[in-house]
Amino acid sequence: MELYEAINARACVRGFTGERVPEAVVEKLLAAAVRAPTAGNLQPWRFFVVRDEGVKRLLTEAAWGQSYVAEAPVVIVVCADLDVSAHGYGSRGETLYAIQDTAAAVENILLAAVAEGLGACWVGAFREEAASLALGLPPGVRPMAIVPVGKPSRAPQATGREPFEKFTRYV
Repeated sequence: MELYEAINARACVRGFTGERVPEAVVEKLLAAAVRAPTAGNLQPWRFFVVRDEGVKRLLTEAAWGQSYVAEAPVVIVVCADLDVSAHGYGSRGETLYAIQDTAAAVENILLAAVAEGLGACWVGAFREEAASLALGLPPGVRPMAIVPVGKPSRAPQATGREPFEKFTRYV
């Protein structure tokens, strides 16, 4: 799939067929994630690939009951190791660069999922402490996004966007 086609086709998918996502495909998504830009090449991201039904249920509870999290055959939780970012850039690394780095990785996962004929959704509405407990995260590792991934149960519909000109100023 051509890049701009994937960008334009990307949409939040909240319904899945339940068909298993092969490990090789998950690895392609993760390989795309680590190609994202990262401040100082520190690569503070940590990925948790969840297939366990019990852990998916706990993540659903953490995500305020968004049931499609548990319904996805695989869930990738993108986390940031704040200590890595802070070691490289102090508080700015911890409070900004770690977020930017993981956000770029999430977007790469979303685009790679489209290219693989899958659907995914960037879930940012969740209780961090509950997600951390569900995954058994060590101190300093912060969950940044929950990304359910699977074969869409229906054709994704991209949402409309305002033209870039509305938000752009040339100086």
